[in-house]
Amino acid sequence: MSEKGVTLYFMRHGETYLNALERMQGWSDAPLTPKGRIDVLRSGYGLKDVKFKAIYTSDLRRTVETAQLALKYNQYINENIKIHMMREFREVFFGSFEGEVGREAWKKVRELGYNEREFDKTSKHIVMDQLNAFKAADPKGWAEDFNEFWTRVERGLVKLISEHRESDENILVVSHGMTIRNIMHELIPDFELDTPIKNAAITVVEYRNGKFHLKALNQIKHFVDVELVNDDSFEEIPFENWHIEVE
Repeated sequence: MSEKGVTLYFMRHGETYLNALERMQGWSDAPLTPKGRIDVLRSGYGLKDVKFKAIYTSDLRRTVETAQLALKYNQYINENIKIHMMREFREVFFGSFEGEVGREAWKKVRELGYNEREFDKTSKHIVMDQLNAFKAADPKGWAEDFNEFWTRVERGLVKLISEHRESDENILVVSHGMTIRNIMHELIPDFELDTPIKNAAITVVEYRNGKFHLKALNQIKHFVDVELVNDDSFEEIPFENWHIEVE
């Protein structure tokens, strides 16, 4: 008989203004663009029949804003639901490159000898090498290397699984593109992805019998038509309207 498990729905935050400007965005934070908000609503509407027992985000505003919008149409959400903000699920920290135009930052990294063409783009090694390259290229030495980054994220995953591992519940985790991709590389054997995680996309992982099983990857096919969502206004949702806990 199969043991009880837990299903994790990882959602990347919606498009932000720094995303739209193609600037490096790790710990730097920017609000969602109008397109970003609409896409999150479309994604959330497509998940409106999924009963989420718990909601987790990173402690960056763009993930909390995404969670609030994604749950707008969910039929199971009530006034007692809490958003648990966890620093462990932040994006990679790019140090001195934060906010810089992406192509300029990558140019500086490549000048120090990093050559992504040497690596299989589906391999986790290219992701590890990318982070280590940014660390080496950062004149301040602030950027996270892979070990610093993964130690932080793994700590969050251990907390999450320990709390929910035999609940048979659905858990929503709103995080960031590189964070989600690295989680998949570490949890799923032979994981391959040669494109970035899309804004507001869903990646679903089931944990059961001590193993992780990938159920959906970088999925946007559940997005509903724009006409079915109503954003009301593009004003930011006030935090005080939600029960938010920082862990």
